[in-house]
Amino acid sequence: MIEQHLYAGAHRQAVARIPLQMTQQPNTAINQGETPVERAYRRVQACANDRDRISATAELILAIHDEFYQLLCEYPYRAKCAFETMDTHASIRISKERLELYSRYITEHGPRVRAAFPALAVDSTMWDAVDRLFVAMIVDRYEADIAFSFAHSMRRNISNEDWRPVAYSFPPASKRRAFSMAAVHRRLPVPGRIDAELVTRALRIPGFSVPFRDLNGDAQRIVERLEQLRGGSRDAPGSPSAPLPIALDIVEAGFFRGRSAFVVGRWVYSDNNFVPFVVALRNSPSGIYADALLNRVSDIHDLFSSTLANLHVTTRLYYQTCVFLFSLMPRRPLGHHYSTIGFNHVGKVAILNEIVEQMRRSGQRFQRSPGAPGTVAFGFTFDACEYHLKVIRDQPTKSYKWGAFPGAVAVIEKYRLVHGINRAGSMLDNVMYFRLRLDREMFDPELLDELCEQSANNVQVDRDGVFLRSLIAQMKIIPLPFFLESATESETREVMISLGHCIRNNAATNIFNKDLDSRNYGVGRYGRVFLFDYDAVEKLTDVKIRTNVDREPGEEAVPEWFFEDGIIFLPEELEHGMQLANSRARRIFREENADLLTVQYWEDLQRKLLRGEIPALRVYPDSAKLRSDFEAG
Repeated sequence: MIEQHLYAGAHRQAVARIPLQMTQQPNTAINQGETPVERAYRRVQACANDRDRISATAELILAIHDEFYQLLCEYPYRAKCAFETMDTHASIRISKERLELYSRYITEHGPRVRAAFPALAVDSTMWDAVDRLFVAMIVDRYEADIAFSFAHSMRRNISNEDWRPVAYSFPPASKRRAFSMAAVHRRLPVPGRIDAELVTRALRIPGFSVPFRDLNGDAQRIVERLEQLRGGSRDAPGSPSAPLPIALDIVEAGFFRGRSAFVVGRWVYSDNNFVPFVVALRNSPSGIYADALLNRVSDIHDLFSSTLANLHVTTRLYYQTCVFLFSLMPRRPLGHHYSTIGFNHVGKVAILNEIVEQMRRSGQRFQRSPGAPGTVAFGFTFDACEYHLKVIRDQPTKSYKWGAFPGAVAVIEKYRLVHGINRAGSMLDNVMYFRLRLDREMFDPELLDELCEQSANNVQVDRDGVFLRSLIAQMKIIPLPFFLESATESETREVMISLGHCIRNNAATNIFNKDLDSRNYGVGRYGRVFLFDYDAVEKLTDVKIRTNVDREPGEEAVPEWFFEDGIIFLPEELEHGMQLANSRARRIFREENADLLTVQYWEDLQRKLLRGEIPALRVYPDSAKLRSDFEAG
C-alpha cells in the first residue's frame, strides 16, 4: 500500500514541494463583495456551448472545494482559541461544525451545479470530461486526494451514482507528496541527558497566546516522572536502566479537543525505534499547566482513539501527521488516523482500501460474523479484516424488546448521532457509507443469501456487484461476554472497572444505552471497554430515573412509575440488566461501581446536563497525572 511505502521512507530527504503557506495559520479574513465561487457560477451560466461549460464547471467545482478546504483548515485554530479562552461549549460546537462541513458543501452545491449545467445529471460523458480537466488542475496539489474525493462526491450527488472504492484511487502525483516527516515535526537533540530545558522547548512548540501557569515547574515535574518510570528499556526513556534516546521529535502543532490540548512527540533511539511522549495540557484562570504525561502505547491508543471526538491539529500537513501517529501506533490502521485528526472522508476511503487489501492478501471473503447474531444489525467480516461491518435488518429478530420497530432509517440516525458527538472514549465510531457498490466476489455466497433475506431493502445483488444502501464499519473488538469466559480475577476486575467508566463517560455526553445487555459492549486491544451497538441509545435527559428501593417488602401495589410514558430506568437493576453470566464479574461490578446503582448519581448527572454543564471525561488514567505544587498546596 502507498501508505506503507511512504512510512518505510519516512526519514528520507523531502522530495515533495509543499507551499510555504501550508505550514502557517490560514488567513481567516472575510472577503468583501463577490466570492470566487459566485464568480465561477456566473461563468458557467454565461457559456454558449458545452465545451466551454465543461471547462467552466471544472473551475467551479475547484472553487467550491477551495472554499470548503480553507474553512476546514481554519477549524483547528478556532479550537486553539477555544482552549485558550477556556470556552468548552465553543470547542464542542467547532467539532460538530467541522464534522458536518463536507456533507454541507456537497448538499448545498450539488443542486446548484446541476441547475447551472443540467446535462451533468444525465450524460456521464460530460462528467468524464469535467473529471479529466479537474484532475489536471489538482494533480500537483498537496490536498489532491481530498479534492479528488470532493469532486466525486459532487458527481454522486448530481448524478445519483453509487459509491465505488475504485473511483477513489488517489491521483498519482499525490503519492509523491510526503516521503519525509521533516515538515511536520521538529527534532530536538538530547544533550547527554533529559533535562527541564529540553522539555520546556517541547512545551513551547504549539505557540500558545496565553501563558503557562508554571512552565519551568511543569518541565521539572515531567523530568522527575521520566526518572521514576521503570519497566523496561523502551518504556522509561528517563530511567537509569533505559538506553538514552538521541532525540525528541515534536509535532509542530497543537492538538486540541474539549478542555484539553496535547503536545505530541516521540523519543528517538539510535536503532530508529520510538517511544511516545505526549503531554496533556489544561487551561485555568492562572494559566496553562501540564496535567499528565503519557508514554505507554496503550494510553496513546486510548487518547487518539476514534471513540473520542476528532482532534484539531494546527497544521495543514495532515498526511505527515498521520504517518507520525502511525509511528507511535503501528497496530492501528492508517485510515483511522485520518479520522482521528478530522479528515474523516479521507479516512473512509483509506478504510475501504485497507479492507480490500486485507482481503487480497488473505484470500478470504466476507462471511457472517461469529457469535450471537445482532437483534437489529446483521454483521459480517473475515478473519484477517480489522473491521466489523453491519447492515440494518428490515425487521429485528424475535429477541427485540422495545415494542414497535421504528425502521432501519431511524436506527441509522442513531448511529449518525453517535458519529457526530464526542464519543467519550467509550463508544466505537461508526464509519458510514451510503449507496456503496462492492464486487460480488468479495462475499461468500451463503452470506449474500442471508443479506438479501434479512435486509432486502438495504442490499441488492446483481450480475455486476452488491449494492448496499447503507453500511456501517467499526473497529473489530472482543464481545464482553466472550472475553469474560477466560478472564482471570485481575483481568475481570480491570474490565469491570472499565465498564463502569464506559457507562459514566457515555452518560456524561448525554447518551444512555437502555439495552444494558453486556453483549452490546466489547473489549479493545488494550483492555478498554466500549459500547458498539446503538439501536437502543437515548438522550439521558429524556430518561425518567425511578426506583423500587423505597418500597416495603411484600408490598403488592403496582408502582406509580409503571403507568408513566417514556423510558424508565431503575438504577438498582443495572447489574441485572447487564446479564453477566459470570458470577465473579457480577460481584466485582457491584464492588467497583456502587455509585451507578443509585438514583442520586443519575439524577445529579441529569441536573448538570440540563443546566448546560459539560461533565469532565476520563480519557487517560489517573496514574499518568502530574501532581503540581498548586495541587499539593
